[in-house]
Amino acid sequence: MQTILIIDDEVSNISILNELLQNDYNVLFAKDGNVGMKIAMSTARPDLILLDIIMPDMDGYEVIKRLKSDEYTNSIPVIFITAKGQEEDEALGFELDAADYITKPFKPIVVKARIRAQLELKRHRDFLEWMLKERTKDLQQMEKEYLRMFYHKT
Repeated sequence: MQTILIIDDEVSNISILNELLQNDYNVLFAKDGNVGMKIAMSTARPDLILLDIIMPDMDGYEVIKRLKSDEYTNSIPVIFITAKGQEEDEALGFELDAADYITKPFKPIVVKARIRAQLELKRHRDFLEWMLKERTKDLQQMEKEYLRMFYHKT
């Protein structure tokens, strides 16, 4: 089962999202950016993060900056779910490499569809990266064998 991390300081928002997602996903939550970062960087790294922007201490913009600057967490898709609905807020979210941006109040069907789409894209991206690594290993092995054969003949 895929894991979704919700980072939001409002317990009611966490509760609504948990209720919406708990039957299809393993749902984790954090009530602030620092705790959310610790969870995201743990060995049980989430498959996707739903992130509020307006939070005390560390806002969602700072959280995504830190996530995207760390090699361990930069491939986790982040969807902003926020009350900040101005065009410039959304533009900044995408500039910071958010996968999507949903304004509150949200429609449950939209949230579920966008989560499914992002998780599907991540699954394909992860598979392609794995294939590339495997092919690279194969090519490196073939190169070693070729060089061994070439130098063995001379």
